[in-house]
Amino acid sequence: MLLSELRPDRRAVRDYCAAGVWRREGPLADLRRRRDEAPEAVAVIAHQKGTGVRRLTYRDFGDHVERFACALSELDVVPGQVVAVQLPNWWQVSALLLACERVGAVFAPIMMTIGPREVERMLARLDAGVFVTVDRWGERRYADAVAEMADRLPGLRHRVVVTDGETPPGAVDFGRHFERPREGRTTALGEAPAEDPNRVAVALFTSGTSGEPKGVLHSFNTLYAGASAVVRAEGLGPRDRFFTTQALTHVFGMMYNILIPLLAGGTSVLCDVWDPEDALGILAETGTTVLAGAPPFIAALVAEAEDRSRPAPPLRMVLSGATTVPGPLVASVPRTWGVPLRTLWGMTEVPGHTWTRHDDPPLWGARSDGRPGAGLELDFRSESGAPPTPEQPARLFVRGGGVCLATLGRDGGRPRVTADADDGWYDTGDLAVPDGRGGLRVIGRVADRIGGSFMIPVNDVETELLAHPEVEDVVLVGYRDELGDELACAVVVPSSTAPTLAGLRKFLDTRGMTEWYWPSRLELVTEMPRNAVGKVRRDLLRARVRDGLPAGGAQVTPGEQPYAGQEAGPPRHGTGTA
Repeated sequence: MLLSELRPDRRAVRDYCAAGVWRREGPLADLRRRRDEAPEAVAVIAHQKGTGVRRLTYRDFGDHVERFACALSELDVVPGQVVAVQLPNWWQVSALLLACERVGAVFAPIMMTIGPREVERMLARLDAGVFVTVDRWGERRYADAVAEMADRLPGLRHRVVVTDGETPPGAVDFGRHFERPREGRTTALGEAPAEDPNRVAVALFTSGTSGEPKGVLHSFNTLYAGASAVVRAEGLGPRDRFFTTQALTHVFGMMYNILIPLLAGGTSVLCDVWDPEDALGILAETGTTVLAGAPPFIAALVAEAEDRSRPAPPLRMVLSGATTVPGPLVASVPRTWGVPLRTLWGMTEVPGHTWTRHDDPPLWGARSDGRPGAGLELDFRSESGAPPTPEQPARLFVRGGGVCLATLGRDGGRPRVTADADDGWYDTGDLAVPDGRGGLRVIGRVADRIGGSFMIPVNDVETELLAHPEVEDVVLVGYRDELGDELACAVVVPSSTAPTLAGLRKFLDTRGMTEWYWPSRLELVTEMPRNAVGKVRRDLLRARVRDGLPAGGAQVTPGEQPYAGQEAGPPRHGTGTA
């Protein structure tokens, strides 16, 4: 099946459009509307390290989208063809997304942290015809890497490179071809054809923290279902300015720094190099109202704000999720910005995410990952049929207009159409329980579960341990004891003083936590292995704990011997398993 042939069935289109979950137009209609109504309103404020700040009005931004679309057309990009993009958080990423929609191409963003081995696999799996990247970024030479793999990718017709120097041999110079008009060049494609918001428009790849990344295919309607739910429920509009700590080439950044601002008619605030001090200044300078990002990044901003003598500027909304949100972070956000932390659950396959709301109880984010908008249904499936509990959570399935059209497995074969299996219910791989207010609380991943017939609620234990004064960061992973039972190992980044296993267990005891939840092993590391989205590489930690290597791949805390972990056998809980 060609990507251009993949469509939802007519009944789904009819029903979702009637419910307002989908629509008959796409993001180009949003851009045209904003450009006509407020052409001088600021669409993008882009901070580029070492270069300065660039502001684009909606008129400017629309002109660049049209110019980029012309450039793609001149490269013989046709509807359904894949254009892959691996660029930093530059405004050009946003314009390329919409330019691909203008010519009917599929936009395939790749994060900067993805290495050449995986990039080549992604380009091959999608049969990408155009690849846009940067000559070099930091210590990596991206253009050299793609040039080396080009002969092995017969479908790759054009390598487009952003460079300040000479254009690499065989490559197209992005600046000359896309940004700077030249004599005799067409600057308009003519009247835009009607948008098809149900076609495959975006191909993303999952973060791959527990295995090889999986391809995920979205239409602009599956993305709209998630974006519109937030815009409507929160009343977001032209006065809002959005800053996201995540990459534009990840679904989180794409939603909160491109599609939601565009739908609201607001301003997208970008920075291309992450630095908490700079980011906090950008929030103040730009009058940002909505801040979104993964917990480690939001925590870094909180810490930076606490170190300053003057308070952080107030915000309208702060959201965090995509991985475990520590209880202390939920408590610190109101002190920093004067608003509660909105916790959310979502995944690359499910942009129709859940999030906590303004009418939830105080600090509800410590107990919930929110409730869904109209584009998403939740189903908690328990193997035993009993109501799910933290000890026996249910497997989370979702369905609705905010779920991807299809996925691409590791074998590079045919797309797996979401609606074709299980009446459209998608297995998220998450373990969760209802939060009592129509939402959910994620307990962990199926792949990360610890225990046998009774599970250790990983999320809850980590949240409690994060309140320990000697714990800076913690992740619980499973390991097998000599009897083959699966127990919990706490991998900890210490604060100024390193904790002991006995101290952690005593701390959980004083908090009233069930004894067999307690970790029975402790490993100390200086940092957690994380991907670019902030998710901990639990797969690496599990493998290192299993193999007896330093758990974080980093030096252990001074004074500790490498992997001289402490162990203690927890009591059994009555079933003969731990």
